Formats: sequence, C-alpha cells, structure tokens
Amino acid sequence: MAVTYEISTELSQGAALSSSKQKTLKGAVSLSGIGLFTGAKATVTIHPARASSGIVFQRTDLPGKPQVTADLDHVVSTPRCTILGNHKFTIHTVEHLLSALKAMGVDNAVLAISGPEVPILDGSSEAFVEAILKAGIAELEEEKEIYTLESPISWSKGDIHLVALPAQEFRISYTLHFPESALLKSQYFSIVVSPQNFAEQIASCRTFCLYEEISPFIESGLIKGGGLDNAVIIKNDVVINPDGVRFSDEMVRHKILDLIGDLSLVSCPFYAHIIAIRSGHASNIAFARELLNHLSIKQEKP
Repeated sequence: MAVTYEISTELSQGAALSSSKQKTLKGAVSLSGIGLFTGAKATVTIHPARASSGIVFQRTDLPGKPQVTADLDHVVSTPRCTILGNHKFTIHTVEHLLSALKAMGVDNAVLAISGPEVPILDGSSEAFVEAILKAGIAELEEEKEIYTLESPISWSKGDIHLVALPAQEFRISYTLHFPESALLKSQYFSIVVSPQNFAEQIASCRTFCLYEEISPFIESGLIKGGGLDNAVIIKNDVVINPDGVRFSDEMVRHKILDLIGDLSLVSCPFYAHIIAIRSGHASNIAFARELLNHLSIKQEKP
C-alpha cells in the first residue's frame, strides 16, 4: 500500500523541480545493507555538497577515496542494473538511490560508499526517500537552469521504444509488457515526477523478477544478495512474497523508478514527457544519451 509522507509545501507537487534555486541536503545521513549482485556489505552516506557540483560517488573503502560523477560519461555497463565507474573502480546498482535524489529535487550531494555496490535494502527507493527527508533539503543561493526540448525525439530497438515530448513538467508514462506471464501481462502507469508523487506512489515499489528467468543467475552466483526481502519474485504466475505486492501494478511503477534513476544521469535538469515501452537499463541509458544531445533550450524563469 502507499506510504504517506509529511512533505512541506515547498517540496510538493513539483516545486522542487520548478524552483530556480539549486538544492542539497541540510546534513549527512547514512544507510547500510548488502548489494543485490555482489552480496557485499556497504554503508552509503549522503553528504551535502556545494552548488553546481552535481551528484558524486566516492569509494571510501579504496586507497585515495576515488570519486566519480554520476553522469552518462561514467556508465560502464548495464547488466540488469546501472554500473558507474572508470578504469580503476566501479559502483553497482546506483539507480534506486539516484532515483530518490532526482525525484526529491536534490541537485548536489556526495555519496560516500564503503563498498562496490549501493545497498539494495528492500529493493525500492523508500529508505532513501526517508533518509533524504530526515536529513532535510536545503536551498542554495545559486540558480538552477532547467532545459526543455524544441521537438519530439525517439529511440527504438526491436519492441523497445522511448519517446520524449516537449513539456513544461517532468512526466513519465510507462508500458510494461510480459506476454509470457499470465500474472504480469501488460501494465501502464503515468505520473508527473514530483517529491510528493514519488514518495507516495513510486518510492516503495520494489524490483521484481520471474523466478524462471532469474534462477540461472542465482545458480551461477551472479546474484549473491537477492531474496524475498528485497525483490518481488513471481513463480508459476504467483507472487511468492509472503506480504504480496504493495500496489497491484507495483512492477510498472518500479520500472518508472528505474527510469528516473537512469535519466538522472543526464547532466542538466530538464522537463519532458517521457513515454517508454518495455525499456530497461541499457535502453534507458542509450535514450538518455540521445536526449542529452537535444536539450539545448533553457526554460525562461517565471
């Protein structure tokens, strides 16, 4: 079921995105857990950061505490998650944390992490949203420029399609289609991305998988930290999690969560109506690169 958060008027109904001021956190906040793919324990601490510094990951467990900016230039691969890094180190499964920061309007932060993968927690962004709200969001003096599109753009590969339409808001409309699953079939959801909407309708939606599809990865040791406590698992067209699902269409809502996280790697804030059909991390990133090339028009300030 949906979780209701007490969010100030300043942050509700898109205000954090439309505000002309950049934002960061008022203080640091930490979360700990294991990685979905690596199984490694890690603590991630979200620190405030100066204006125009963006979102930066820092590997505190490595010599010199190397950093990498969360942008498209530092995406190294997308094997059922999004991995950032460079030729020296990587950070797995960044999308759920980045989705929460983007939707809650945080423009600048240092994400200090003590391991190779962001903790999966319960498989959603809910704990990250709670942490951000606990720390508080601070408005900086520097202006934020929001970009828009002059005309529609699209990206397709096989039966995967993504479209961005010019808009004066950030909206995502997603169609999930699993014809091989009688339970999933097709799901559709559309939402304006705002702190209030994200916190109440998207953040708690967990990653999901078909057991038959994921079991070879588990058996081969490619998913070391997965289980019923951090994913919705469907076996023989039945959700086998004891607590069931949080929304009847939790799966498509999680796809939107992932897409927000991947699109946060576009290096400038933007408004657009994103329409996605069957997209995943690889296609999200390919489309984000195409989108970035067309975001050349700055929105005039009100």
